[in-house]
Amino acid sequence: MIGLPANTRVWIVAGHTDMRKGFDGLAAVVHSALAANPFGGHVFVFRGRRGDILKLLWFDGQGLVLLAKRLERGRFVWPQAGSGAVVLTPAQLAMLLEGIDWRMPVRTHVPDLAA
Repeated sequence: MIGLPANTRVWIVAGHTDMRKGFDGLAAVVHSALAANPFGGHVFVFRGRRGDILKLLWFDGQGLVLLAKRLERGRFVWPQAGSGAVVLTPAQLAMLLEGIDWRMPVRTHVPDLAA
């Protein structure tokens, strides 16, 4: 994944999106459905109906970047809401892209070896 600036927010667009949409179509969804500025430097994540394809839209300061990922097996974990958006941390985005359930990550405890 491309390193994002520290103040970048990651928004999951709830529901499903027509994966035939490109730069302009996804930017229009961000503008109309979320009332957000697609050129504000934040990342917007979209999922297709089957759940095996994601698209990310991000304005890097020079232009829009469109990334796509298709899972060969399984589906991406997605919020149950039919509309709206969910904010993720960059770490949760990394888990999402790896096909890991980002909603309830469990932190493991590393035992103190000095004891």
